[in-house]
Amino acid sequence: MGIFKRIGTLLKSNINDMISRAEDPEKILNQLIIDMKESLIDARKQVAVAIADEKRLRKQLDTEIANAAEWEKKAMMAIQAGRDDLAKEALRRKSDHDNMVADYQKQWELQKNATDKLRQALRLLNNKIEEAKRKKDLLIARKKRAEAQKHIQETMTGISDTSAFDAFERMSEKIERQEAEAEAAAELADTGVGDVLHKQFEQLEVDHGVDGELAALKAKMGLAPKPAAAPAEVEEFDFSELEEAVTVPAGRPGGNQSNNLD
Repeated sequence: MGIFKRIGTLLKSNINDMISRAEDPEKILNQLIIDMKESLIDARKQVAVAIADEKRLRKQLDTEIANAAEWEKKAMMAIQAGRDDLAKEALRRKSDHDNMVADYQKQWELQKNATDKLRQALRLLNNKIEEAKRKKDLLIARKKRAEAQKHIQETMTGISDTSAFDAFERMSEKIERQEAEAEAAAELADTGVGDVLHKQFEQLEVDHGVDGELAALKAKMGLAPKPAAAPAEVEEFDFSELEEAVTVPAGRPGGNQSNNLD
């Protein structure tokens, strides 16, 4: 398990070094993932060595077990041949191999327990690296969002400075004043009596023309007003008869004139 402790120490030192240099967080995260992957490769190599040692011990254990079994068979053969002396020698050899079996059995079990823990630690390390890779993408997204928010805030802070908007408003008011002055100048230019009278007659002609067009259109549509009835002719009075009636005949006294008038 010492290999993983060394890897942890190495990663921690690298992280502290990069943070102290205050580098770009995205670069730091990417470099950390690279370091983790390299550490995982080293860990796999160390675990592979441990597994190889376990397999070697197991192979030696199996060999010693086979040797002990083989000398036991030879002892049995010697007994069958009536050679107890050879049987005793074979049993001594078997005992030596049994002792080696016990030693290798103990060493193999210890190594197997260690390699099992290393395999488990290696899986955990791999899972953590995969999780770190997923978190890296999330952290980078959060970092970019924070940068965007900062940029927006800085922009809003700049907008809060109303100097530019005040200048814009002043320019708008200046243009409005210029427009009003231009309109006033135009009105003053038309204040002459002759010009005003001329304009009034021009407007009268325009209105008269429009009235004529309107009347013509109504006539075309059959909506023209009916002409008013002509007034009845008055019979001309004959003043000659009146003159004869009031004329005094010659030779009559003036009194008769008054009677005729009555």
